[in-house]
Amino acid sequence: MTLKYKKVAVGGTFDYLHLGHKVLLSVAFNSGESVVIGVTSDDFARKLGKIIDHDFSFRVRELKRFLGSNFSKRYEIYPLEDYFGPASREANIDAIVVSKGTVSRAEIANELRKDRGMEPLKIIVIDKVLADDGLPISSTRIKSGEIDEEGHRTRTY
Repeated sequence: MTLKYKKVAVGGTFDYLHLGHKVLLSVAFNSGESVVIGVTSDDFARKLGKIIDHDFSFRVRELKRFLGSNFSKRYEIYPLEDYFGPASREANIDAIVVSKGTVSRAEIANELRKDRGMEPLKIIVIDKVLADDGLPISSTRIKSGEIDEEGHRTRTY
């Protein structure tokens, strides 16, 4: 059953737009009439100690390319300067889609919303998407040349 919310939030760095990101985005688009997408800014990525290969504008361009060929234009993209972005500040966002590894951040966003007198977000949790080898797909693994963006092994051990 597909849930329908007015506005759903999702976020990430999207350094390499991989299958896990595509599943996350698909769930968000299938859950809401519109989607708010937070993309980690270059400054915030540096503050987090993330080493990213692609700058913000490249990551947004690749994201828009994927969205344009797969979804309608019912989305907004925001730079993330913190973990929460618009999800903790905008009362008109109803739900957030996260992976199991980031549920705690969604719960903190709900605490911030509560402190601001807003309704909590419905938290939609998805499993991590696994590569062919049974391990989670990640930009780190793609960068290392271990797997490709679809989770296929690129080298043997």
